[in-house]
Amino acid sequence: MAMECPRLVDIEGEVTLAHGEGARATRELLRDVVLPALGEAAPQVLDDAAPVGHGYEGKLLVTTDSYVVSPYRFPGGDIGSLAVHGSLNDLAVCGARPVALTVGLILEEGFPLRELVQVLQSAARAASRWEVRFHAGDTKVVPRGACDRIFVNTTAVGVCPSGVRLGFDRVRPGDAILVSGTIAEHGMAVMAVREGFGFGGDLVSDSGPVYDAVQRLLSRCSGLRFLRDPTRGGVAAVLHEVAQATGFTLTIDEDRVPVREPVRAACELLGLDPLYVACEGRFVAFVAPDQAELAVSVLRGGGCSDAAFIGVVQQWRGAPVLVRTPLGPERVLDEPKGSPLPRIC
Repeated sequence: MAMECPRLVDIEGEVTLAHGEGARATRELLRDVVLPALGEAAPQVLDDAAPVGHGYEGKLLVTTDSYVVSPYRFPGGDIGSLAVHGSLNDLAVCGARPVALTVGLILEEGFPLRELVQVLQSAARAASRWEVRFHAGDTKVVPRGACDRIFVNTTAVGVCPSGVRLGFDRVRPGDAILVSGTIAEHGMAVMAVREGFGFGGDLVSDSGPVYDAVQRLLSRCSGLRFLRDPTRGGVAAVLHEVAQATGFTLTIDEDRVPVREPVRAACELLGLDPLYVACEGRFVAFVAPDQAELAVSVLRGGGCSDAAFIGVVQQWRGAPVLVRTPLGPERVLDEPKGSPLPRIC
């Protein structure tokens, strides 16, 4: 999606936590502050991964991300595996095969070396699942209190075959909206352990790779239009991003969205909508209407047993995103302005 870089706007304000949560405030920070400040050096396209040239047998893509999850260990993973999965999933939903990784560490003075080794071994195991190696890295140590234990940055490079075409511009009215599995598990798992909620072992992060599932869809579904992983801001943020880019209304059926019962119960207890809670091992897919059933079948047959068709793209109906409730009436799904669960990635 091309984004023009307007003149720098009012910069007398301050950075807030909402600016880091991947929804409207993040987009406004990029549009009004970051891109104008970079000027001609700013990226011309904003996507999960951006093209940097041609090589191998296709287009080279690069993506980078920083991880500050608290706590750095959580049910189902830790900051090491999360950093690898997060960056490589950004490549995967663009159709790219990963070929290289870099890692940067910011460590707080006093962080135990044994725990650092555990984080790095976790990152290495995650990378080995993709058969990709770390090609560069950096380590900085800051005084006690200057950061929270450990922060990690990963940059990933991948190759996207020349025949793969995925993008906002391919989305059309009538297209089906799918999710690859149950949602909201990562955000709720992190929140539960952070706050000490007594959910036992019922809440486990979905942090993991999506590359194989994406490749199955690409090989079987010629009508695959667009993919995005619903991290910060959850599925709601993805839906609003697509609606803004296309000018269409996205309508989903609330009772079709797959949510595990322990996650639903935890969300209800905390007053949260699962649509706003982050995933780290799922993606949202937009598929031509005549291939919706095929796409779900391909995903379920490849191990994504909870993949589901959840909605449809429509001509503009007065709101970017609508949700059909089980009792019939529709409600407007507001765009997340900030995450109710900060520091989940």
